[in-house]
Amino acid sequence: MNANFYTSQINKIVSEVKKAVIGKDTVIIKTMLAMLCKGHILIEDIPGVGKTTLALAFSKALNLKHNRMQFTPDVLPSDVTGFNVYNKMKGVFEFKEGSAFCNLFLADEINRTSSKTQSALLELMEEKNITVDGITYKLPEPYTVIATQNPIGSAGTHLLPESQLDRFMIKLSMGYPTSEGEIAILKSKYNSNPLDNVQQVANSDLIIEIQNAVSNIYIDDKIYSYIVSIANATRNHPLIKLGVSPRGTLALMNISKGIALAMGRDYVIPDDVSYICRDVFAHRIILNSKAKLNDKTPDDVILDILKTTPVPKIAGGK
Repeated sequence: MNANFYTSQINKIVSEVKKAVIGKDTVIIKTMLAMLCKGHILIEDIPGVGKTTLALAFSKALNLKHNRMQFTPDVLPSDVTGFNVYNKMKGVFEFKEGSAFCNLFLADEINRTSSKTQSALLELMEEKNITVDGITYKLPEPYTVIATQNPIGSAGTHLLPESQLDRFMIKLSMGYPTSEGEIAILKSKYNSNPLDNVQQVANSDLIIEIQNAVSNIYIDDKIYSYIVSIANATRNHPLIKLGVSPRGTLALMNISKGIALAMGRDYVIPDDVSYICRDVFAHRIILNSKAKLNDKTPDDVILDILKTTPVPKIAGGK
Protein backbone atom coordinates (compact mmCIF):
# COMPACT_ATOMS: atom_id res chain seq x y z
CA MET A 1 0.00 0.00 0.00
CA ASN A 2 1.23 3.53 -0.74
CA ALA A 3 1.10 6.53 1.58
CA ASN A 4 -1.91 8.03 -0.22
CA PHE A 5 -4.03 4.99 0.65
CA TYR A 6 -3.27 5.39 4.35
CA THR A 7 -3.91 9.14 4.13
CA SER A 8 -7.40 8.49 2.76
CA GLN A 9 -8.10 5.96 5.53
CA ILE A 10 -6.95 8.40 8.20
CA ASN A 11 -9.18 11.11 6.71
CA LYS A 12 -12.17 8.75 6.85
CA ILE A 13 -11.59 8.04 10.53
CA VAL A 14 -11.19 11.74 11.37
CA SER A 15 -14.38 12.59 9.44
CA GLU A 16 -16.39 10.07 11.44
CA VAL A 17 -15.07 11.32 14.81
CA LYS A 18 -15.90 14.90 13.77
CA LYS A 19 -19.57 13.91 13.68
CA ALA A 20 -19.53 13.60 17.47
CA VAL A 21 -16.76 16.04 18.43
CA ILE A 22 -17.60 19.38 16.86
CA GLY A 23 -15.16 22.23 16.31
CA LYS A 24 -12.09 20.41 17.66
CA ASP A 25 -10.49 19.20 14.43
CA THR A 26 -6.91 19.80 15.59
CA VAL A 27 -7.40 17.78 18.78
CA ILE A 28 -9.01 14.94 16.80
CA ILE A 29 -6.12 14.85 14.32
CA LYS A 30 -3.43 14.90 17.01
CA THR A 31 -5.20 12.16 18.97
CA MET A 32 -5.41 10.08 15.80
CA LEU A 33 -1.71 10.63 15.12
CA ALA A 34 -0.72 9.48 18.61
CA MET A 35 -2.83 6.33 18.29
CA LEU A 36 -1.25 5.50 14.93
CA CYS A 37 2.19 5.88 16.50
CA LYS A 38 1.40 3.53 19.42
CA GLY A 39 1.32 6.46 21.82
CA HIS A 40 -0.88 7.45 24.75
CA ILE A 41 -2.75 10.73 25.16
CA LEU A 42 -3.23 12.94 28.22
CA ILE A 43 -6.04 15.49 27.95
CA GLU A 44 -5.99 18.18 30.62
CA ASP A 45 -9.13 20.26 30.64
CA ILE A 46 -12.23 21.31 32.54
CA PRO A 47 -15.22 18.95 32.71
CA GLY A 48 -17.83 18.94 29.96
CA VAL A 49 -15.77 19.91 26.90
CA GLY A 50 -15.96 16.52 25.19
CA LYS A 51 -12.98 14.50 26.44
CA THR A 52 -14.99 11.32 27.01
CA THR A 53 -16.98 11.81 23.80
CA LEU A 54 -13.70 11.99 21.89
CA ALA A 55 -12.55 8.61 23.20
CA LEU A 56 -15.93 6.96 22.62
CA ALA A 57 -16.12 8.32 19.06
CA PHE A 58 -12.71 6.85 18.24
CA SER A 59 -13.61 3.48 19.74
CA LYS A 60 -16.77 3.37 17.61
CA ALA A 61 -15.16 4.54 14.36
CA LEU A 62 -12.33 2.04 14.79
CA ASN A 63 -14.49 -0.77 16.21
CA LEU A 64 -12.17 -1.11 19.21
CA LYS A 65 -13.02 -2.69 22.52
CA HIS A 66 -13.00 0.13 25.05
CA ASN A 67 -13.30 0.42 28.82
CA ARG A 68 -13.80 3.53 30.85
CA MET A 69 -12.73 3.85 34.47
CA GLN A 70 -13.63 6.80 36.66
CA PHE A 71 -10.60 7.21 38.90
CA THR A 72 -11.43 8.05 42.52
CA PRO A 73 -9.41 7.75 45.75
CA ASP A 74 -10.85 4.30 46.49
CA VAL A 75 -9.89 2.72 43.13
CA LEU A 76 -7.30 -0.03 43.71
CA PRO A 77 -4.45 -1.09 41.40
CA SER A 78 -6.13 -4.50 41.01
CA ASP A 79 -9.22 -2.77 39.59
CA VAL A 80 -7.01 -1.64 36.72
CA THR A 81 -4.74 -4.65 36.24
CA GLY A 82 -6.86 -7.55 37.44
CA PHE A 83 -6.43 -10.09 40.24
CA ASN A 84 -6.37 -13.81 41.03
CA VAL A 85 -9.42 -15.48 42.58
CA TYR A 86 -9.47 -18.97 44.07
CA ASN A 87 -11.89 -21.34 42.32
CA LYS A 88 -13.09 -23.87 44.89
CA MET A 89 -14.55 -26.15 42.25
CA LYS A 90 -11.30 -26.47 40.31
CA GLY A 91 -8.96 -25.99 43.24
CA VAL A 92 -6.88 -23.38 41.39
CA PHE A 93 -6.47 -19.62 41.24
CA GLU A 94 -8.02 -17.96 38.18
CA PHE A 95 -7.07 -14.58 36.78
CA LYS A 96 -9.82 -11.99 36.43
CA GLU A 97 -8.95 -9.23 33.98
CA GLY A 98 -9.06 -5.61 35.11
CA SER A 99 -10.44 -2.64 33.21
CA ALA A 100 -7.16 -2.09 31.35
CA PHE A 101 -7.69 -5.22 29.21
CA CYS A 102 -9.10 -3.61 26.08
CA ASN A 103 -7.89 -1.74 22.99
CA LEU A 104 -8.78 1.76 24.15
CA PHE A 105 -8.65 2.47 27.89
CA LEU A 106 -10.18 5.75 29.04
CA ALA A 107 -8.73 6.71 32.42
CA ASP A 108 -11.05 9.50 33.54
CA GLU A 109 -9.65 12.05 36.01
CA ILE A 110 -6.47 10.09 36.55
CA ASN A 111 -5.20 12.65 39.07
CA ARG A 112 -8.09 11.86 41.45
CA THR A 113 -6.76 8.44 42.39
CA SER A 114 -3.88 7.46 44.66
CA SER A 115 -0.25 7.39 43.56
CA LYS A 116 -0.24 3.60 44.06
CA THR A 117 -3.08 3.16 41.57
CA GLN A 118 -1.48 5.62 39.14
CA SER A 119 1.70 3.55 39.23
CA ALA A 120 -0.28 0.50 38.10
CA LEU A 121 -0.45 2.17 34.70
CA LEU A 122 3.33 2.45 34.28
CA GLU A 123 4.02 -1.08 33.01
CA LEU A 124 0.96 -1.36 30.79
CA MET A 125 1.65 2.01 29.11
CA GLU A 126 5.33 1.33 28.45
CA GLU A 127 5.46 -2.40 27.76
CA LYS A 128 1.81 -3.19 26.88
CA ASN A 129 1.97 -5.92 29.53
CA ILE A 130 0.43 -6.44 32.95
CA THR A 131 2.16 -8.52 35.64
CA VAL A 132 0.07 -9.96 38.47
CA ASP A 133 1.57 -12.31 41.09
CA GLY A 134 4.65 -12.86 38.95
CA ILE A 135 2.72 -13.82 35.79
CA THR A 136 2.83 -11.45 32.80
CA TYR A 137 -0.23 -10.99 30.60
CA LYS A 138 -0.07 -9.43 27.14
CA LEU A 139 -2.50 -6.62 26.38
CA PRO A 140 -4.42 -6.70 23.08
CA GLU A 141 -3.18 -4.83 20.01
CA PRO A 142 -3.61 -2.04 19.18
CA TYR A 143 -3.50 -0.51 22.66
CA THR A 144 -3.99 3.12 23.66
CA VAL A 145 -4.60 4.92 26.94
CA ILE A 146 -6.49 8.20 26.84
CA ALA A 147 -6.29 9.78 30.28
CA THR A 148 -7.99 12.97 31.42
CA GLN A 149 -7.35 15.27 34.32
CA ASN A 150 -9.04 18.41 35.57
CA PRO A 151 -6.59 21.28 36.24
CA ILE A 152 -9.18 23.24 38.25
CA GLY A 153 -9.73 22.30 41.88
CA SER A 154 -6.71 20.60 43.41
CA ALA A 155 -8.46 19.27 46.55
CA GLY A 156 -8.12 15.52 46.71
CA THR A 157 -5.89 15.26 43.65
CA HIS A 158 -2.49 13.63 43.27
CA LEU A 159 -0.14 15.19 40.75
CA LEU A 160 1.17 12.73 38.18
CA PRO A 161 4.90 12.06 38.75
CA GLU A 162 7.36 12.86 35.97
CA SER A 163 7.81 9.15 35.23
CA GLN A 164 4.07 8.88 34.55
CA LEU A 165 3.83 12.07 32.46
CA ASP A 166 6.79 10.91 30.38
CA ARG A 167 4.81 7.88 29.20
CA PHE A 168 2.19 10.02 27.49
CA MET A 169 3.22 10.74 23.91
CA ILE A 170 1.26 14.00 23.80
CA LYS A 171 -0.67 16.24 26.15
CA LEU A 172 -3.65 18.12 24.72
CA SER A 173 -6.28 20.60 25.84
CA MET A 174 -9.68 20.82 24.15
CA GLY A 175 -10.78 24.19 25.54
CA TYR A 176 -14.15 25.88 25.20
CA PRO A 177 -15.83 25.76 21.79
CA THR A 178 -16.34 28.88 19.69
CA SER A 179 -19.80 30.45 19.68
CA GLU A 180 -20.50 28.89 16.28
CA GLY A 181 -19.20 25.54 17.49
CA GLU A 182 -21.34 25.61 20.61
CA ILE A 183 -24.44 26.40 18.56
CA ALA A 184 -23.60 23.43 16.33
CA ILE A 185 -23.26 21.24 19.45
CA LEU A 186 -26.68 22.34 20.72
CA LYS A 187 -28.29 21.61 17.36
CA SER A 188 -26.60 18.21 17.06
CA LYS A 189 -27.93 17.17 20.48
CA TYR A 190 -31.41 18.67 20.03
CA ASN A 191 -33.15 15.30 19.82
CA SER A 192 -30.40 12.74 19.32
CA ASN A 193 -26.92 11.65 20.43
CA PRO A 194 -24.23 12.50 17.83
CA LEU A 195 -22.33 9.35 18.85
CA ASP A 196 -25.14 7.34 17.26
CA ASN A 197 -24.15 8.81 13.89
CA VAL A 198 -20.55 7.59 14.08
CA GLN A 199 -20.04 4.59 11.82
CA GLN A 200 -17.26 2.01 11.80
CA VAL A 201 -14.78 2.86 9.04
CA ALA A 202 -11.77 0.84 10.23
CA ASN A 203 -10.79 -2.01 12.51
CA SER A 204 -7.86 -3.14 14.62
CA ASP A 205 -6.19 -4.88 11.68
CA LEU A 206 -6.10 -1.65 9.67
CA ILE A 207 -4.76 0.31 12.64
CA ILE A 208 -1.95 -2.22 13.12
CA GLU A 209 -1.22 -2.05 9.38
CA ILE A 210 -0.98 1.75 9.51
CA GLN A 211 1.22 1.54 12.63
CA ASN A 212 3.59 -0.74 10.70
CA ALA A 213 3.58 1.70 7.78
CA VAL A 214 4.48 4.56 10.14
CA SER A 215 7.51 2.60 11.39
CA ASN A 216 8.88 2.46 7.83
CA ILE A 217 8.75 6.22 7.17
CA TYR A 218 12.18 7.53 6.21
CA ILE A 219 14.05 10.06 8.37
CA ASP A 220 17.08 11.95 7.05
CA ASP A 221 20.11 12.36 9.31
CA LYS A 222 19.46 16.11 9.32
CA ILE A 223 16.05 15.48 10.88
CA TYR A 224 17.59 13.27 13.57
CA SER A 225 20.01 16.11 14.38
CA TYR A 226 17.16 18.64 14.40
CA ILE A 227 15.12 16.59 16.91
CA VAL A 228 18.13 16.04 19.18
CA SER A 229 19.08 19.73 18.98
CA ILE A 230 15.63 20.72 20.24
CA ALA A 231 15.83 18.16 23.06
CA ASN A 232 19.33 19.31 24.05
CA ALA A 233 18.12 22.90 24.13
CA THR A 234 15.56 21.96 26.81
CA ARG A 235 18.35 20.42 28.90
CA ASN A 236 20.49 23.55 28.78
CA HIS A 237 17.86 26.28 28.81
CA PRO A 238 18.19 28.93 31.56
CA LEU A 239 14.46 28.71 32.38
CA ILE A 240 14.20 24.91 32.53
CA LYS A 241 15.04 22.87 35.63
CA LEU A 242 14.34 19.45 34.06
CA GLY A 243 14.70 18.90 30.33
CA VAL A 244 13.25 16.32 27.96
CA SER A 245 14.28 12.69 28.40
CA PRO A 246 15.36 10.36 25.55
CA ARG A 247 11.87 8.83 25.77
CA GLY A 248 10.50 12.24 24.81
CA THR A 249 12.92 12.46 21.89
CA LEU A 250 11.73 9.06 20.66
CA ALA A 251 8.11 10.17 21.00
CA LEU A 252 8.76 13.26 18.87
CA MET A 253 10.49 11.17 16.22
CA ASN A 254 7.68 8.61 16.07
CA ILE A 255 4.79 11.05 15.88
CA SER A 256 6.65 13.10 13.24
CA LYS A 257 6.69 9.92 11.14
CA GLY A 258 2.94 9.63 11.68
CA ILE A 259 2.41 13.19 10.45
CA ALA A 260 4.43 12.44 7.32
CA LEU A 261 2.25 9.41 6.52
CA ALA A 262 -0.95 11.36 7.19
CA MET A 263 0.26 14.01 4.74
CA GLY A 264 0.88 11.37 2.06
CA ARG A 265 4.67 11.36 2.29
CA ASP A 266 7.11 8.54 2.99
CA TYR A 267 9.68 10.85 4.59
CA VAL A 268 9.76 13.39 7.44
CA ILE A 269 10.36 17.12 6.94
CA PRO A 270 11.18 19.76 9.62
CA ASP A 271 7.59 21.08 9.59
CA ASP A 272 6.39 17.71 10.87
CA VAL A 273 8.67 18.06 13.89
CA SER A 274 7.88 21.69 14.70
CA TYR A 275 4.11 21.20 14.25
CA ILE A 276 3.79 18.67 17.08
CA CYS A 277 6.83 19.52 19.23
CA ARG A 278 5.02 21.53 21.91
CA ASP A 279 2.39 18.82 22.40
CA VAL A 280 5.16 16.23 22.90
CA PHE A 281 7.66 18.24 24.94
CA ALA A 282 5.72 20.77 27.06
CA HIS A 283 4.49 18.27 29.69
CA ARG A 284 7.96 16.73 29.94
CA ILE A 285 9.84 19.80 31.14
CA ILE A 286 9.86 21.48 34.55
CA LEU A 287 10.42 25.22 34.65
CA ASN A 288 12.52 26.91 37.31
CA SER A 289 11.54 29.83 39.56
CA LYS A 290 12.95 32.37 37.10
CA ALA A 291 10.50 31.23 34.42
CA LYS A 292 7.60 31.49 36.83
CA LEU A 293 8.62 35.01 37.83
CA ASN A 294 8.56 35.96 34.15
CA ASP A 295 5.14 34.32 33.64
CA LYS A 296 6.57 31.85 31.14
CA THR A 297 4.69 28.63 30.43
CA PRO A 298 6.23 25.40 29.11
CA ASP A 299 4.58 26.12 25.74
CA ASP A 300 6.22 29.56 25.65
CA VAL A 301 9.66 28.12 26.34
CA ILE A 302 9.34 25.33 23.75
CA LEU A 303 8.19 27.90 21.18
CA ASP A 304 11.25 30.06 21.96
CA ILE A 305 13.50 27.02 21.50
CA LEU A 306 11.89 26.23 18.14
CA LYS A 307 12.47 29.80 16.98
CA THR A 308 16.18 29.70 17.86
CA THR A 309 17.00 26.15 16.70
CA PRO A 310 18.41 26.09 13.13
CA VAL A 311 16.01 24.34 10.75
CA PRO A 312 17.68 21.90 8.33
CA LYS A 313 17.03 22.19 4.60
CA ILE A 314 15.21 19.08 3.36
CA ALA A 315 13.78 18.63 -0.12
CA GLY A 316 9.98 18.68 -0.26
CA GLY A 317 7.39 20.45 1.85
CA LYS A 318 3.76 20.53 2.93
